[in-house]
Amino acid sequence: MRILYGVQGTGNGHLTRALAMATAFESCPELKVDFLLSGRKRAKLFGVDALGDFSWRAGLSFATRGGRVSIRDTLSQNPWWRFWQDVHELDLSGYDLVVTDFEPVSAWAARRQGVRCIGLGRQYAFWQGHHALPVNPLQRAMIRQFAPCDEALGTHWSPLNSSTLPPLIAPVGELGSAQSKRYLVYLPFEPLADIDVLLQALPEYQFDVFHPEATPRVTANATYFAPSREGFRHAFSKAEGIIANAGFGTSSEALASGKKLLVKPLQGQFEQVANAHCLQHEGLAGVCQHLEPERVHRWIQSPSHARLQWPDVSQHVAKWIATGAKTPVAHLSQQLWQQSGLQRQTA
Repeated sequence: MRILYGVQGTGNGHLTRALAMATAFESCPELKVDFLLSGRKRAKLFGVDALGDFSWRAGLSFATRGGRVSIRDTLSQNPWWRFWQDVHELDLSGYDLVVTDFEPVSAWAARRQGVRCIGLGRQYAFWQGHHALPVNPLQRAMIRQFAPCDEALGTHWSPLNSSTLPPLIAPVGELGSAQSKRYLVYLPFEPLADIDVLLQALPEYQFDVFHPEATPRVTANATYFAPSREGFRHAFSKAEGIIANAGFGTSSEALASGKKLLVKPLQGQFEQVANAHCLQHEGLAGVCQHLEPERVHRWIQSPSHARLQWPDVSQHVAKWIATGAKTPVAHLSQQLWQQSGLQRQTA
């Protein structure tokens, strides 16, 4: 079976899922998988060698300004004409199946050419209304039309419905002992200057900061890094807690590792706003709307945090696809949730 796997490159969570799936596909020799990435400039992609000789398209993404989504910039900066050209020119005649992680070129090409398409990723959890993920009908319609599919497999931290799976992340493994008062900061959509001001007001703690605009440097209480998968993994293992935007991937990795989590949702990005609402409502993380030292200090002093346990979802999904994706999704979902659990911890 030959598969085209489309990956939305805007957020690192999509890429992390693709890398986990690429590893899982290695145990399925009957599959030939080609990857297509879009939504981020090719020169800005990093740590994706495991995806092999992938294809790239400009795709579509959102633009941010001052820590929030800018509708005006999103509309003006996306290459709409090129996008439709890419959709019309992508030839799927050699593929049996398309899998899309919210990647619109592959999804719309599959719809045009009548190729079966499976949606796999966080955004597909929003396809059906649920009180745990509050988005309005217009926002839900936008999600459904951005990267349409025939079958939607969403991911969430707990069961939502019969088509929802646990988070698809790489197995956590042994991380070693975290260092007291050391925190990882990953706020790629916030102005770097605002992060500097925040950390300067918290001199009693140490921070490892990853940001697309950062150059390597060290201050009195912070070390700054450009984006790096290996560097991030190393800093993650040493951190007592994680301060991040409310993306699903980083939040899931923190929860799987039992690390304290504080999220700042990207304003105007309704998925992150819904993620933050859910994390706070379920008592899984702290939430802040602004980068305020007092709020961060209160979160650091709070004793409780959660650890969520999930199976290796990627292996199960790869085997499901390898058998033709014929078993009902509800069966796969039930099987995976039976292997999941939650632990409340205090420190």
